Amino acid sequence: MTLTPRLLGLAFAAADALIEVDQHGVVRFALGSGPVAGQQTSAWVGRPLGERLSVQSAATLRNLLDALLPGQRSPAAEVLVDCGDGRMRPATLRVFALPDIAPARSCALSYQGEPFEVDHASPAAGVPPRDAEGFLTHAHASLSSGETGALQRLALAFIDVNGLHDVDPATLERVHHRIGGALNAASHDGASAGRLTSDRYALIRKLDDTRDLAAEMRKAGQAEGVVLSAVATQSALGGDAASALRAMRFAIEGCLKDGGLGHPELSFADSLQRTLKDADRFRSIVRDRDFALYYQPIVDLKTRAVHHFEALARFGQGSGPAAAIRMAEELALIDGFDLAVAEKAVRRLREPGGGLLKIAVNVSGASLANDAYVAALLKMTAAAPDDRRRLMVEVTETAALADLAAADRRLGALRHAGIKVCIDDFGAGSASFDYLRGLSVDAVKIDGALVRDIHTDARTRTLIAHLIELCGSLELETIAEMIETDQIADALRDLGVTHGQGWLFGRAEPEPRTILNTPAIRGRRQGVVEGWS
Repeated sequence: MTLTPRLLGLAFAAADALIEVDQHGVVRFALGSGPVAGQQTSAWVGRPLGERLSVQSAATLRNLLDALLPGQRSPAAEVLVDCGDGRMRPATLRVFALPDIAPARSCALSYQGEPFEVDHASPAAGVPPRDAEGFLTHAHASLSSGETGALQRLALAFIDVNGLHDVDPATLERVHHRIGGALNAASHDGASAGRLTSDRYALIRKLDDTRDLAAEMRKAGQAEGVVLSAVATQSALGGDAASALRAMRFAIEGCLKDGGLGHPELSFADSLQRTLKDADRFRSIVRDRDFALYYQPIVDLKTRAVHHFEALARFGQGSGPAAAIRMAEELALIDGFDLAVAEKAVRRLREPGGGLLKIAVNVSGASLANDAYVAALLKMTAAAPDDRRRLMVEVTETAALADLAAADRRLGALRHAGIKVCIDDFGAGSASFDYLRGLSVDAVKIDGALVRDIHTDARTRTLIAHLIELCGSLELETIAEMIETDQIADALRDLGVTHGQGWLFGRAEPEPRTILNTPAIRGRRQGVVEGWS
């Protein structure tokens, strides 16, 4: 390989040093932007690259070299470079399997800080493990770039360490470095260990690795005079990289909620397995349409007549779907569910006696990330286009829209076909006004958390008043949810809110009920008699 491509490779990698090693890890070419502790990088030629790294970093390098296939690039790994004068220098290492130099490999080193003094007799010089977010980010890069089928040979291991809480800060830092070195060395690529909480760690390791991780933790403590005990569990990853990573993130974030385990009796591995099982169960529910729709009335606040119904999914004993919906969004399962809900709602419109019904269905922002949802909804209503005028989609903010312009184009196709569009839970999240600015819609649904405080919080009342004024100027209908008293309903009506939803008017029921028998409705006009506008 000529010098020019090597220099181009150095520039491309934005590295401080570009090094080629043969199949045995011996440096055969080295070029750097400056010396390390007075020694030029070119002096490394003829010696194993691992000799220039800490013990744990040498294991990282070996794992990266062994795992790469022709044409692949490794994720960035954190390493320590031995300066040769009793100091180490932190760096990131990337390995490239360039076909032109096979079986040799090209390595790019980028220094991340100044050299620091270390005790070479101490393995505490190991690279500390990443935090939870860093671990998940590295896992994404590492697993996504792996060979097909590699996940079948990997496992996600969790280690709960006891005995760290009463250790002084200086010693604790050294212990964490030792633990990080041991776990990184045991990980599948030498760099896939993470510290999730103050005493919980995780790593991705080879499924057939028999190293006793709990014993490694005890040794790390003993080296610093600290008595530690640990429990290690692991679960095979399997499946495809995208699904495994989503399940990992969902399980770990669930366990870390509020700073600890939501269910102390469950280990991280249990949580992951439960997530995977719940995901399979959810797929089956969607496939078999094994859920019911309940219908909650939405009324005209001036007449108290039923205007339309919101279709709400129920699983099992009429239980709400909030947790399942959140999981489905996290694991990229929501698009199929949203379509299944729409399918059931359209079928209900066509049943005997459904000629006057109008139904709103929820759609996650995640389902609007591509054209599939809109295309499928238009296809299922193509045979009876009049049905479209009795449908509304409520765009939820639980999974934020990444591309508002594209989502607006897709929602515009629904509106052009006659399907109404509403922004759901307005005011509940930070993206509400972005949605209002970026999406062409017909209605806004005001979040119940604002509605219930209208009598007790003057600022809330003022906020709602200005929101109604804004929606009026944009010619948008407004719907307030979670209305539970006549006083709140009348206050909202007086502010100009056009429609209301809540237990005052009726709870969600298996069949849409157009005649409401609540005290708030008696003596008032009843029945579905009005159009959307």
